[in-house]
Amino acid sequence: MKIISSVEKLNNGLFRVTEDVAEDDDGFEIRRNIVRHNGSAVVMPVDEADRILLVRQYRLPAKQKLWELPAGKIDEGETALAAAKRELREETGLRAKTWTKLAAYWASPGFLEEKMNLYLATGLTQGESEWMEDERIETRWFPWAEIDGLIAGGKMNDGKTLIGFLAWKRYHAK
Repeated sequence: MKIISSVEKLNNGLFRVTEDVAEDDDGFEIRRNIVRHNGSAVVMPVDEADRILLVRQYRLPAKQKLWELPAGKIDEGETALAAAKRELREETGLRAKTWTKLAAYWASPGFLEEKMNLYLATGLTQGESEWMEDERIETRWFPWAEIDGLIAGGKMNDGKTLIGFLAWKRYHAK
């Protein structure tokens, strides 16, 4: 497929929306509105007791507070790992000695250009949080078995948290 036109419809600083038209060699054409996003860094902080630190904040689209892994947008010129380190510090005050990439995936590739980069953070030390002006975050350490039960019971439904926890349990947990 080759992009034959792309028109910006919205730019709000967090993301852009473009209307794109693409065509293949046979002349087959598709038209889509695409949310353009720099990508996100997601952090799974795990302590020596295999507890996972989750953050809870109100998510307007979900219309509820969600327990989830710390995460945020990758700023222009920033690497995914640098963004993960910054987000962990800002949202939780934690710093990590060891960083391991768990996964990278497209959040919703039908209309969203956001690639999520998920990191395991271990060797943790506590510092001060640096919340953004519009954030009200609570944090809590969860034993892995509790998160497992919340997922099994359908009570943990944030995608990045599900992917992070299941990838960690499958490939990295002790």
